[in-house]
Amino acid sequence: MSERSIPRGSYAVLGLGRSGQAVCRFLAKRLGSEVERIAAYDEADTSELRERARDLEGLGVSCQLGADAVDAADVAVVSPGIRPDSALMRSALDRCGEALGEIELAYTASDSPWVAITGTNGKTTTTALIGHLLDTAAVPCEVVGNIGRPAVSVVGDIGPATVVVAEVSSFQLKMTLRFHPRVAVLLNITPDHIDYHGSFEAYAADKARIFAQMGHGDVAVIDVDDAGSAGYAASVAASGVRVVRVSRESRPAGGAYVRDGVLVVETDGGVVELIGRDELKIRGEHNVSNALAAAAAALAAGADAASVREGLRTFEPLAHRLEPVGVVDGVEYFNDSKATNPDSVLKALTAFDDRPVVLLLGGRNKGSSFASLAAAASARVRAVVAFGEARSEILAAFAGLEGCPVREAQNMAEAVYLARSLAQPGDAVLLSPGCASFDEFDGYEHRGETFRSLVGALGVRR
Repeated sequence: MSERSIPRGSYAVLGLGRSGQAVCRFLAKRLGSEVERIAAYDEADTSELRERARDLEGLGVSCQLGADAVDAADVAVVSPGIRPDSALMRSALDRCGEALGEIELAYTASDSPWVAITGTNGKTTTTALIGHLLDTAAVPCEVVGNIGRPAVSVVGDIGPATVVVAEVSSFQLKMTLRFHPRVAVLLNITPDHIDYHGSFEAYAADKARIFAQMGHGDVAVIDVDDAGSAGYAASVAASGVRVVRVSRESRPAGGAYVRDGVLVVETDGGVVELIGRDELKIRGEHNVSNALAAAAAALAAGADAASVREGLRTFEPLAHRLEPVGVVDGVEYFNDSKATNPDSVLKALTAFDDRPVVLLLGGRNKGSSFASLAAAASARVRAVVAFGEARSEILAAFAGLEGCPVREAQNMAEAVYLARSLAQPGDAVLLSPGCASFDEFDGYEHRGETFRSLVGALGVRR
C-alpha cells in the first residue's frame, strides 16, 4: 500500500457523531472497491442516533447502537470522543488489524499538501488565520478538522493544488500512523485532557506525533516561549526539518518574532517585516504568538508577504474566542467559551491589561488544577464568579487569597446576573470558564451562545 491510499478491507467505525458520520459516508462511496464492508458502532442509543443509523444503513452501513464491542474488521476508524479505556475501544484494538482516526484516513485518501496545527490553546484561531492568509494570497485551500468540514468530507472534492489546513487535536493525533503534514505548527503544551490521556507526559507525546513523519523539505513552526512545546524544537530540527521558532520574548535565528513592535518572520528568502502588533484585531499577547505562527506557516505554504500583511490586518476574532458580545451600562461583555482549561484563561486575561475584569469561571473540570490560575487572577481581576459543577474546586483554589471577591453561582444564568452586579462602568465581564461545558451545555458553542443570549437579555447596546 502506498502512503497516500486508504487501507483496503473491512471497516469498523467507532462513534456516530459528526466525525463518525462523515467517515461512514466517505467509506460508503468506496464500497465494492477499496472497502469490503462497513459496520458502525456507538456506545449510546438515542432517538437522534437511531435516525442517523437509518440514514447510514440506506448507504450500506450496518449500525449497532448501545454497543460495547465490535466485530472483527481489518481497520477500525475511531472518533475522537471514544475514550481509550472504553470497552468499545478495547474491543477494537483486540479484534481489528489496525486502528486509526478520521484525520489519518483523510490524509491517506488525499493528494494534497497538508498544513496541520495543534496546541493546547490557540489552535482554532491559528488554523482559521492560516486559512484566511492563504485565501488572501489566492492560494487554494480548505480548512478542516475541528473547524470547517470533517477532513474526509473534503478530500474527495479537491486536487493536489489545494492545501488542506487542518486543526488537529491530541485525540486525533493519538490515532495517526502515516500522517505527514508538510507544514506543522505546535503552539503550546500545557496540562489538559489528563482524564483522557492518563498523564501529562502521554498528552504531550500525542501532541508531538504531529512531527512523527516529517523530514527534509518540511517546515515545523514551534512556539519556544512555551516550555511544553519548546523542548521539541531541537529534536525536530535534528531530523532534518526546518524549524521556525516563534517567540515574543526573544529573536531566534530563522524564527518569527516581534522587533520594535513589528511582527517579523525570517524565511529562506530573507527577513519579512509584516505589521505592527497593535494592528491586529485579535486581542491578547497569546494572539500575537498565534499571528506569528500563522504568518510563518502561511509563508511556508506559498503565501506572498504582501498578502500575509493584508490578511493579518483584516482577520476578525472568531466566535467564542474573546468575542465581544455587547455593552451594558458601560460594561463590555466578552465570550471566551472556547477557553476550556486554566492556561487558556491566563492567556485571555492578557487581553485586558488596560481595565478591570469580572471573570466567570466554571463548568466541568477535566483533571486540571486551578491553583496557578487563582494565584494569578486574584491579583489581576476585580471579582470572580464560580459556577457549575466545578465551582467548589474553584472556590477552594481561591480560598485564603487576597485581591478579589469570589462569588458562587449555581449555573450560567445566575453567574451572568451576579457579574452584572459586581462590574463597574469601564470594566469587562469575561466568560473564560477554564472548564469543559458538559455539566450544563452540549458543548462550548452552546455555552457561548447561551452567554450571548443572556447578555442580550440584560439590555445590550451593540
